[in-house]
Amino acid sequence: MASAYERRKDPEAVRRALLDCAASIAASEGLGAVTVAGVSLAAGVTKGALFHHFANKQALVNAMVDGLMQELDTALDTLIAADAVSRGSFTRAYVHAALTMDDTTTRIWSALIGALSTEPQVATQWHAWLAQRLRRHADTDADEILAVVRLAADGAWFTSLSATAAAEVLDLPAIRARLVAMTY
Repeated sequence: MASAYERRKDPEAVRRALLDCAASIAASEGLGAVTVAGVSLAAGVTKGALFHHFANKQALVNAMVDGLMQELDTALDTLIAADAVSRGSFTRAYVHAALTMDDTTTRIWSALIGALSTEPQVATQWHAWLAQRLRRHADTDADEILAVVRLAADGAWFTSLSATAAAEVLDLPAIRARLVAMTY
């Protein structure tokens, strides 16, 4: 039995805390601010504990990005399963997910998307994920119009990451509705 002064070892909780803290730092300060020292301090563990779970900062960032993409996969699969029309179902789910994010998710993805041009590994992960999803949904979403809709959603999404631009320029619900209508 652990004493009041002794912490029970829970490796999965430590790993989750490290990933959550890395995502929080990336969301508030940008991906460049994610450091081994900063993440371990925020998670309340030693650098050694971080290195027990992740070989280096890049492994931590890769795991964080993978986790976010798994969350996105789950959200997309839920939306696709609820869609009564198979043609364009991935594109509709993609548009919905891209243009209805809450503030926390938007901040996290903002940091990650900003890293696409500066962090080759993040760009590689994103493009591999998207290519896999497009292959998976080739029978229902390979149409050129659907590709244009996804690209338009990306453009609205990227623009919405700036709070000023989103407030001044975008009516995201109207854009989302118009893009979804184009998928039928």
